[in-house]
Amino acid sequence: MDEFDEISKFFQTEYPLNQNGLRELLSLFRKFTYRKGTQILQADQEEKQLRFLNKGVIREYYASSEKETNINFYTKPQFISDLSSFINDTNTKKYQESLTAIEVLVIEKKAFRELLQRYECGKSFIDLSFQKLLKHKELLEFNRITKTPDELYKELFIYKPNWLEKIPQYHIASYLNITPETLSRIRKRIS
Repeated sequence: MDEFDEISKFFQTEYPLNQNGLRELLSLFRKFTYRKGTQILQADQEEKQLRFLNKGVIREYYASSEKETNINFYTKPQFISDLSSFINDTNTKKYQESLTAIEVLVIEKKAFRELLQRYECGKSFIDLSFQKLLKHKELLEFNRITKTPDELYKELFIYKPNWLEKIPQYHIASYLNITPETLSRIRKRIS
């Protein structure tokens, strides 16, 4: 399989770009592989790369001196960069860690911005990506405030079954903001 198959499919379905722009964009990406347990993103650093997950599983989380709280998991081919930090040239508050061996395609911010200046469609990609990110964040906040852990787990069961298959239960518990023991009780009640 060509290393650019997944990202090409992504652009064709999510953000159609003109073919010249897409070819040039793909030519700027470089492939990297990382072992399980590798920190991909660190808080308090500016996001200087646009990263596309080709293969593997990544967890995204916030961390304080007391605990880590998972906020997202990436299990399918998609962009994984902190777009807010990337676009606004600010430091991220997030961490990302590979939960499996991963393959990532990376383009540096400077090269990406130069490409955006040449192709108008690249600006719509950024705008649409940012809108999607904000919509997801708002839904996540709403769900965490208004729904019980049982309801949140049922939603994962329906909408994110691959998370329940690929991600360790203690990470799922952190995402739901409950203990692993509580998650175990919820799983018994629901199944």
